[in-house]
Amino acid sequence: MTLAGAGGTLVLARRLLAVGRAAGRRTEAGGVRFVALFLATLVLGLGLGSLVAVHAVYAGKEERRAARTPVVAADGAAGADATAWLVLTDSLDAERQFSVVYVSPLRGDAPLPPGLDRWPEPGEAVLSPELRRAGTGEDIDHRYGRLAGTIGEEGLDEPSEWLAYVRPREGLSPDRSVGSAVAEVVTGFGPSEAGHMAAGREPGRGGENDKSAWMFQAVVLGLLVLPAVVLLVVAARTGAHNRDRRTALVAALGGRRLDRALIAVGEAGLAAAFGAVISAAAVGVAVAHDLRIPHTDYILSSAHLRVYGWTAAVLAPLAAFLIVLATVVLADLAPRRGASGTRPRGTSRSAWLPRLAVLCPLSILLAVYGPGLAPPPALPMLSSWAGTVGTVLTLPAALATVTALAGSLLTRRARARGLPGTLIAGRRSSTHPGATARLVTGVSVALIVLMQAVAWQGIFGSQATEAQQNSVRMDRGVASVGVRGAVSASAVAGFLARVPGVEAVLLTSRGGGPEGRYVTTLHGDCAALTALRLPCPARETRVAGFPEESSLADLFRWTSYRKGELQIRRADTAALTERAASASADRDRETSTLALVRPDGRPLSVPALKRLSHEVFPLGAVVGAPGEDDVTVGAANRDQGRWSALFGMVGIAVLAMTAGLSAMAEFLRQGRALAPLSVLTGGLRVFRTSAAWAVLAPLAFAGTVGVAVAAALAAPITSSGESYVSGGLILSATGVVLVVSVVLWAWASRVAVRQARAWRPSGD
Repeated sequence: MTLAGAGGTLVLARRLLAVGRAAGRRTEAGGVRFVALFLATLVLGLGLGSLVAVHAVYAGKEERRAARTPVVAADGAAGADATAWLVLTDSLDAERQFSVVYVSPLRGDAPLPPGLDRWPEPGEAVLSPELRRAGTGEDIDHRYGRLAGTIGEEGLDEPSEWLAYVRPREGLSPDRSVGSAVAEVVTGFGPSEAGHMAAGREPGRGGENDKSAWMFQAVVLGLLVLPAVVLLVVAARTGAHNRDRRTALVAALGGRRLDRALIAVGEAGLAAAFGAVISAAAVGVAVAHDLRIPHTDYILSSAHLRVYGWTAAVLAPLAAFLIVLATVVLADLAPRRGASGTRPRGTSRSAWLPRLAVLCPLSILLAVYGPGLAPPPALPMLSSWAGTVGTVLTLPAALATVTALAGSLLTRRARARGLPGTLIAGRRSSTHPGATARLVTGVSVALIVLMQAVAWQGIFGSQATEAQQNSVRMDRGVASVGVRGAVSASAVAGFLARVPGVEAVLLTSRGGGPEGRYVTTLHGDCAALTALRLPCPARETRVAGFPEESSLADLFRWTSYRKGELQIRRADTAALTERAASASADRDRETSTLALVRPDGRPLSVPALKRLSHEVFPLGAVVGAPGEDDVTVGAANRDQGRWSALFGMVGIAVLAMTAGLSAMAEFLRQGRALAPLSVLTGGLRVFRTSAAWAVLAPLAFAGTVGVAVAAALAAPITSSGESYVSGGLILSATGVVLVVSVVLWAWASRVAVRQARAWRPSGD
């Protein structure tokens, strides 16, 4: 090819791109398509960037955890420089567990854990910033001793991590055991150090409940990327009627496929470019600064993202840009069946909607009541899934059929009262129910999927939910104290003396009962036993069943003690403290719990008891209210369920926008035909009314009914406990759809009015 020929080709390409840009501005739905393509590129870029971010966060966390994994000498002997290391756990009220690492330099230049710039003094603690923020109400800064500072970024697997390093006042001897945890001699941290890496004993592993990376990426794909793809498909075909005519004209004039592709790129390129640039800017902000994600209270680490910053901030938006342009070109070049035919199209394709709509209430009844009527174990689940799938397939048809019936009523009302806008909308709704079904499908399906995802997440967290509900009803004047490690009787006595107005009993449990069952012995003096509504026998007495009226009933109900036999043994204060001290040192043979009860029923402060335990005992104590362990175990599932709700809301907003833009484009496609009505009706109100019935009403109807049906379908899944499908979630989902529908209705009304004002009679 000559230079002149190449130059001519470039000139032609620029002209074709300019033709596409001009055509996009002049069509009735040009602005709608521009916004749709812009949003599709933006959401798709953010979705692809989120996939990269998930991988970056998980990879970064593993790298940080490996770097702080303690290294034990290969021969098991401590070298010249060594640190005693013991990992235990703690929790805040109704929150997940976090690691508390007890450290003590043994000799020499003992290695500091990553994130610490100096050794804390005996009796001091160093906390992570987020643990300090979350534990402000419980005075976490002083729970483990004096605050010596905060853990640096390099010592945390992510900014949101809760972690504490504590240096005991009396030091920490190697091989000291606390339950299943054993203090070890650490000579370094990370894979670069010589020796044996004690994997599984690094901070964060004890209370870590993260799901696999692929599960998180599946949530992003299903609730963010997939809605973006649906929006892209709708955007690519928005205003297709005029483009199909233009494509046929260009082909008739001898235009090649490349020429038509350039026109399509010119029409969509600017919108896609804007979306890609803004998505790149949003990802770039996350790469440059830590971001706190709304609703989840999670801090996205910019340090983790910087490793993959080029991919997330550049390649992901660029991939979204190219995908959008490729989809637009393929949509414009694809042949249309019947596009060139002259035979009128009938409405028979919508004749099946009423028949399908009849199955919708039957599917809902099967999903809601089927599990309770079907014999277990497999049929209840099968009936629930069958009813849910049936509802997903039939709900759009039911909504469209109801809308068509409402359209007939609107038509009669409009004729009787002379309402032209309502008449047009009613006639269109009753004549084209298929268009309404296509409009509401995405929204209704998204709502059902969201509620199902949140409900199933609630099953995994139902233990925590039930425990938290029961803990509110329980006697809060009861707390259990599990002393860590060996302590003296004087320490136990000193602890009890600093908790005034409280009666104390000791529960010890060991095997050897009938049929291998555990035998639990309750030690206490007469004052404590009487306050607990228990007998005060002269010698050890076996109780057939634990008295339900006792203040300890809730504690027994939520511990393993209820599974064995109960024996009551009278013991004065000296014998009780001595027994508690010996039981704490002999946990291999038996388990022990010191139970504190306020006879007056006033609640005990668990955070205050935790702080007191660290002031009295070398390693503190495990303090908790009845049922608290079940709350902390399930808190991780509760927290992860917030991600499903967050992405689900974004997905619903995108799909509602998709449906609204599609309805708006369909409404504006007939804007020129409606324009003469401004003369016939003497005003522009007809366009606002028509837009309300064409855009606002179907979306609002789909949002309200879809949320109600989705919540009903999710109810049987968590029938045994409180569902995470809360009133706040239902109101939020409904509000998102209503806000989107109102915004799009206002936009459609404004564009239709502008078209009507620009119309001039020209023989049409």
